[in-house]
Amino acid sequence: MRKGILIIVSMVFCRILAFSQDTTKTIPSTRIIEGDTIALVDVKPVVIFPPAAQTTGKRAAARYDKLVYNVKKVYPYARLAGKQLLAYKRILDTIPTEKARKLFLKKAEKDLESKFGDEIKDLNFSQGKILIKLIYRETGNSTFDIVKQLRGGFTAFIWQTMARLFGYDLKTNYDPGGTDQAIEQIVLMIEAGAI
Repeated sequence: MRKGILIIVSMVFCRILAFSQDTTKTIPSTRIIEGDTIALVDVKPVVIFPPAAQTTGKRAAARYDKLVYNVKKVYPYARLAGKQLLAYKRILDTIPTEKARKLFLKKAEKDLESKFGDEIKDLNFSQGKILIKLIYRETGNSTFDIVKQLRGGFTAFIWQTMARLFGYDLKTNYDPGGTDQAIEQIVLMIEAGAI
C-alpha cells in the first residue's frame, strides 16, 4: 500500500515538474553558414592580467594589497578631476574677461573645497602621491601645469614649493610602462570590473 501511494505521489510530482518548466526561454540567434548552424552569442570581453611581478613573499604581497587599496581609494577623485577640468575649460573658453574668469575659478575652487576638501585632506601620504600621478593620467598634464594654466605661474610656484616641503612633487609625470606599471595594471583592472 505504501509503495502504491509513493509511486502515485512521485508520478504526480513528476507531472507537476514537467508542466511547470519555463518554456519562455529565448533561443539564441543562429546563423547558417555552409550548412552548419552556428549560435550567435554576445560575449563580454575578458581582460587577462599577468600576475603581479612583485608579489613573491608576504611583505611584497602586503605592499601590493596596500597599493591596490590606495589606488581604489583615489582613482575616483582622479577621474572626477579629469571630468571637472574638461568642464571648467569649456566654461572658461566662453568667459570673455579675465576678471570674470578669476571670479568663476574662485567660485569653482570654493565649491570643490566644500564638496571634497575634507575627504582629500584625509588622504595619507602614499594616496596623495598616487592621486598626483593619476591626475596626470586622466588629464595628460601634471598637477603643476594645471595650476599654472588655471591660476597662473606664481601661484603654481607657491603650491609647488609648499608641496615640496611636505614631500610631494606637483611636476610628477605618469609612466604606465615603467615605474607606474603596477598602478596602471590596477587601474585597468578597476576599469574592467575585475577588482
